[in-house]
Amino acid sequence: EGVKEAIQKAVSDYLREGLVPPSPRKPNGHSGRSLLPLGIATMDYRATITIDPERRFGKPCVRDTRIAVYDVLNWLAAGMTHSEIMEDFPQLTEEDIRACLAYAAERE
Repeated sequence: EGVKEAIQKAVSDYLREGLVPPSPRKPNGHSGRSLLPLGIATMDYRATITIDPERRFGKPCVRDTRIAVYDVLNWLAAGMTHSEIMEDFPQLTEEDIRACLAYAAERE
């Protein structure tokens, strides 16, 4: 699966957990609000997601690590849970993973 599928899966998982009820669609096909939980949709990820041309060829990364947003999304797409990712990469937090999703969702 690609990044787009990872985002769609994450959104579906959150909706299935009942964090945000689906919104009725407006005539233009858009619901008028984010499909992500409010904590993600409104979070300020700018302090968490950084872009440094000297790190990972300028790809957006989590804080001062070399872990790219793309990496986190691919792990989620592969079926890893947040807990599994944090266990394998202890420098990451739940907030970091949510920041990656928010960053990607804003660019969707």
